[in-house]
Amino acid sequence: MVLTGHCLCKAVTYSIDMDKPLLVGYDHCDDCQRQSGSTYSLVAVVEKDKLTLKGPTKSYASAGSSGKPVHRIFCSECGSPIAHDPEAAPPIIAIKAGTLDTAIKKTLKPDTEIWTVSKLPFCQEHLEKPFEHLPE
Repeated sequence: MVLTGHCLCKAVTYSIDMDKPLLVGYDHCDDCQRQSGSTYSLVAVVEKDKLTLKGPTKSYASAGSSGKPVHRIFCSECGSPIAHDPEAAPPIIAIKAGTLDTAIKKTLKPDTEIWTVSKLPFCQEHLEKPFEHLPE
């Protein structure tokens, strides 16, 4: 099976040659809150070398907790966030799971929360695997 998705305007499309993500969860870090404009970012972590991304993208890099850049990739036409790519973890990339095709995202089962140290106090949902920062 291949995972597929696109941005809001469909100028950016992608496919991931994997049956399912390595991890699905909520990223509560402050940067993800700001990029998503919401309380957290729902992410699907996949192997970067399995991702094929097509269309006009831009990226913005800022230092992550490791001190290494995290590249935030978005559609240059509509601004939809597509992924964040941490240089500290080169084999993986975190796809913004809301951009997956509808039939695929309806099957996701988030079980992990990262950066709960930044979790907003009114977020009452608690997933099975919480981490104050990143998993070891």
